Amino acid sequence: MATTLAQNPAAPNSVNDPTNVVVETRNLGKIYRDFWGRKKVNALKSLDLEVRKGEIFGLLGPNGSGKSTTIKLMLGLLFPTAGRVFVFGKEATDVSKNERIGYLPEESYLYKFLNAEETLDFYGRLFDMSAEVRRERTEKLIQMVGLQRARRRQLREYSKGMTRRIGLAQALINEPEFLVLDEPTTGLDPIGTREMKDLILRLREEGKTILLCSHQLADVQDVCDRVAILHQGELKELGRVDSLLKVQDVTEIHASGLSEEAKKEIQGIIERSGGALKRMDNPTTTMEELFLDIVRESEQRPGRRGSNS
Repeated sequence: MATTLAQNPAAPNSVNDPTNVVVETRNLGKIYRDFWGRKKVNALKSLDLEVRKGEIFGLLGPNGSGKSTTIKLMLGLLFPTAGRVFVFGKEATDVSKNERIGYLPEESYLYKFLNAEETLDFYGRLFDMSAEVRRERTEKLIQMVGLQRARRRQLREYSKGMTRRIGLAQALINEPEFLVLDEPTTGLDPIGTREMKDLILRLREEGKTILLCSHQLADVQDVCDRVAILHQGELKELGRVDSLLKVQDVTEIHASGLSEEAKKEIQGIIERSGGALKRMDNPTTTMEELFLDIVRESEQRPGRRGSNS
């Protein structure tokens, strides 16, 4: 059964409460320079935004828009050229904040000759966890990301999708309050993508704050509460997903069981009211939903084939 993906209604309640701000950037800027100190790229310009506790915040933009630079500044991996960035009320360069953060980079840098269990145990040691806690966390996370059958295979044998899964498990080993996901669905097939989205929503329900960086529009639309759209290093749009996607000057009506006579009457009412009927047709699903429904039906009824038209 497909999970309904919906925005979090609780997130806006934290708008005016500074204690609920997990990340804040103030006039944040970053210029990359060449060997001689000359300006090479103005990657980020005067960025002001907040990520609030308990929400999934989407950072959206094409390649080169400043998404990865913003993430690295938040994590303290880069120093800003201008402005400041705070995480949990501390400067991003304060390493004490890192124990409360989990990070899944776009490319996971993991030890290829370790298996899933050894990988999670290794990162658990970095957080000074006891052997018992490491075993419990490892078992829970392997189950969560669906790698039970591959738990003892070396990571060099993993597909890209499997590598994303173990990368997410590694990012969760310390039970972080704030999770940064950079292109989390890269390499996943449609089923794996849906499972990853469901998992992200589950993590939000558990109280985690999530920053999702992606150029996959469907991913952002399905799971994010608010989004910031970057282009050429500048913030172009910021707001709730449902508000940004709503077409204000079009009214949509969904009905079933209407006769042709009723449809003509509705059209007449619209025209007499000064409106214009743009379209009256059957609704369509998405390619993702169609694909997943076909796969599910095929699993339930093996051998059945559709008809070509």
